[in-house]
Amino acid sequence: MAVLAAAAAIEVPLLAVERESVVEGVVDYKGRRVIDRSKTGGWRSASFIIGVEIAERFAYYGIASNLITYLTGPLGQSTAVAAENVNVWSGVSSMLPLFGAFVADSYLGRFRTILFSSVLYVLGLGLLTLSAVLPSLSPTDCKNKENNSSCTPSPLQVIFFFSSLYLVAFAQGGHKPCVQAFGADQFDARDPDESKSKSSFFNWWYFGLCGGTFVSLLILNYIQDNLNWGLGFGIPCISMAVALVIFLLGTKTYRYSFTDDKRSPFVRIGQVFVAAAKNWRINTQSPITDVEEEGSRKTSSRVGANQFKFLDKALIIDGTRYDENVCSISQVEEAKVVLRLVPIWVTCLLYAVVFAQSSTFFTKQGSTIDRSIGGGFQLPAASLQTLISFSIVLFLPIYDRVFVPIARIFTGKPSGITMLQRIGCGMFLSVISMVVAAIVEKKRLQIALDLGLIDMPKETIPMSMWWLAPQYILFGLADIFTMVGLQEFFYDQMPDGLRSVGLSLYLSIFGIGNFLSGFLISTIEKITSASGQYSWFSNNLNRAHLDYFYWLLAGLSVVEFTAYLYFSKSYLYNRGASM
Repeated sequence: MAVLAAAAAIEVPLLAVERESVVEGVVDYKGRRVIDRSKTGGWRSASFIIGVEIAERFAYYGIASNLITYLTGPLGQSTAVAAENVNVWSGVSSMLPLFGAFVADSYLGRFRTILFSSVLYVLGLGLLTLSAVLPSLSPTDCKNKENNSSCTPSPLQVIFFFSSLYLVAFAQGGHKPCVQAFGADQFDARDPDESKSKSSFFNWWYFGLCGGTFVSLLILNYIQDNLNWGLGFGIPCISMAVALVIFLLGTKTYRYSFTDDKRSPFVRIGQVFVAAAKNWRINTQSPITDVEEEGSRKTSSRVGANQFKFLDKALIIDGTRYDENVCSISQVEEAKVVLRLVPIWVTCLLYAVVFAQSSTFFTKQGSTIDRSIGGGFQLPAASLQTLISFSIVLFLPIYDRVFVPIARIFTGKPSGITMLQRIGCGMFLSVISMVVAAIVEKKRLQIALDLGLIDMPKETIPMSMWWLAPQYILFGLADIFTMVGLQEFFYDQMPDGLRSVGLSLYLSIFGIGNFLSGFLISTIEKITSASGQYSWFSNNLNRAHLDYFYWLLAGLSVVEFTAYLYFSKSYLYNRGASM
């Protein structure tokens, strides 16, 4: 494919070409410089990519949203073990994008990484389908039993299932950070109109993501719970194959980013820390490099130049190395930009721990109460998560079309409020969500006690599922602010050559958050069950105390939110922006 040609070979004279039409730093699918922005990129190209995300999220959440039900069902795991396994898998799925971003930004580029990972994605989902269909690979004796606690799948069945599951996680690791960055690449931040469209892109991207998730939760969970798991896993496989076709259809319209610096961005930044460490004893009054690179290097904005002064030692010429091995000013600035993101990254981890509960304990909570709609239709417990997607699909357009224009009048900022303000609003809402969840769970336990259902875990508690709606809806509202804000923040604030890495850092927040959630669950399980009593996460949820766990998360989130406010207030935006 011509787009894979070296960017160094690109030479198109700009005679008689309107400079406003030229898009810097990108090429078309034939490897030619983009001299007419109307022919590539923009919403036309972004629409293909948003379509891919809808199909991919449909496939991913078709597996992730109801995974705890499969683990406690056909695989016969306890609630605590299943929750830990879901958290670990979700954590790995969210951490692997760091590797995918490294491969994309250092070697393959975003387009090829998306292409290869999509093929692996289809393969992984296909194997997962086989694990639930083939008699030799699926625990057939448990398929039609309501009580699956006695299921004992063979080691081969367990190994094949988890191998397929982690292949999906590996493929998602290459797909996830690159698709969104590739979509944002279709808009030129230097053009005023396209700059506004880029900010709006992140909103509509998340709208599409939640649309795919909503349909998945509504349809696939019902199929998995009421028909069979083979079909419930097979449909996501078909969806991912469709996503690959959609992606390829837009090949000729895309803009493909490139950089003149052929070194890996990881190498460039790593060099700074290594050089600074080697020179840490050298007096800063020693001669330093004064290499100002050409205008094509966009990262030397010198924002926050007085921060992290110890990295300036990477500029020192100590007389023992060749000058070309000394770090440039823009390299040091790149390293400082990445380092400035660390406090924000750390103070968002508890939000991810809270977020992890929606697909684990919220689902188990819902499985114990009345979920009937109309006559005899029983809504699958995992489908309650559609309330999150529904609230996002409902309120995100209102945020984009109503809130932002009104806020823009008062603040003068293109995005209405700053990215960090947006993230903070969502974190506050997540605290409220945990408080509400704790109160509702306390009421559920009280009803079970009053009606003598404490030791009857299989009996449906006469409590409407709509009692859980507020905590789910608050989660959705929190996501509109924090999730989208984090995506835009980690894309916008990273150096140009590290955009995929920026989005993988955003995803790694949820990876670490899932690991922390699993660690908390494991630790609390051991502590609370040590004396032989029922643990907070007992298989009999009527004897458990999820309400205590929710109160704990609410308290920890308040501490984290306070720290976040401190660091966000002192944060200096890259490129001199405060969007």
